[in-house]
Amino acid sequence: MKISIGSDHGAFAMKEHLKQYLTEQGHQVVDCGTYSTDSCDYADFAKAAAQLVASGDCDRGIVMCTTGIGISIAANKVRGIRCALCSEPYSAEMTRRHNDANMLAMGGALIGPNMADRIVDVFLGTEFEGGRHARRVGKIMAIENEA
Repeated sequence: MKISIGSDHGAFAMKEHLKQYLTEQGHQVVDCGTYSTDSCDYADFAKAAAQLVASGDCDRGIVMCTTGIGISIAANKVRGIRCALCSEPYSAEMTRRHNDANMLAMGGALIGPNMADRIVDVFLGTEFEGGRHARRVGKIMAIENEA
């Protein structure tokens, strides 16, 4: 799977860890930055990672900041993105099964590397159920066209 990944300085260490982990799992990773722990703005990296997913250049995306909140909000501003903030595997599973989330957000200050690995594994390994959930996702996506 081809995965875009991005973070601000607050989750730089988690991004670097996940890049290595995902590569070891056989995934292709597109690093959208940041590339250091220098202070920066999470919206820049959320936008870059989300645009790759929205365009179809990447299958899924993962974004991180200190809490995951700001970067998830920013990623969701890109048309076609359904980014879910997850802090444990069950939420990662359900957002894939029921919401067909195409991006995952996590908080670098809230989750350790082992939990991040597990959340990512579940997020990438869970399929969308479709059915009644497809209708609901369709309604969510239709909101973008109303603006």
